[in-house]
Amino acid sequence: MADVHLPRSLVALFPGAPRRLAATGATVAEVIADLDAQVPGIRNRLLDAGPVIRTHINVFVAGERATLTTPVPSDAVVHVVPAVSGG
Repeated sequence: MADVHLPRSLVALFPGAPRRLAATGATVAEVIADLDAQVPGIRNRLLDAGPVIRTHINVFVAGERATLTTPVPSDAVVHVVPAVSGG
């Protein structure tokens, strides 16, 4: 199972949800589907229609930026990070 770390800003939208979850899936898309089974509605906060990862969300698998098709080894650490912008 992948060890998924979620940002506090996202977890705040789902009272009682932990910041760290174990999720299964061979790809990022499958891991997100498993997260959505554990925390209903989280998929809609991470993905836009298409589906594609929302512009303001970054997903990293083992420290490398990922897409929905990126493979996720069973022992991977996955970080979901909100994008930071400003001027």
